[in-house]
Amino acid sequence: MDKNIDECAKVFLRDQKQLFDEPVAYDLEEAKEFLEDCMAVYCKDIKELREVMDVSDLSNDELLEQLEVFRLDNGGYFFVEG
Repeated sequence: MDKNIDECAKVFLRDQKQLFDEPVAYDLEEAKEFLEDCMAVYCKDIKELREVMDVSDLSNDELLEQLEVFRLDNGGYFFVEG
C-alpha cells in the first residue's frame, strides 16, 4: 500500500460515504492515517483483489459492489475493513 497510499487516500476521501454514514477523514492526512490504521490493502487488479479477499463465490460484478471495495483511477483496487 505504501507507494499507492496517496492515490488510495484521495479516492477514499472522495468516496468514503459508500462505506460510512459519517465522514471518518476530512483531509488527505486523516485519510492516509485511517487507511493505515485499518490495514487497507491495495490490489493491482481484480484477480489479486479476489485472491486477497478470498471470495471465490462472488462474480466480479458482485465483488466490485462490496461496500469496502474502492476502485482507483489507475485500474487498481483497495479494500478496507469497515
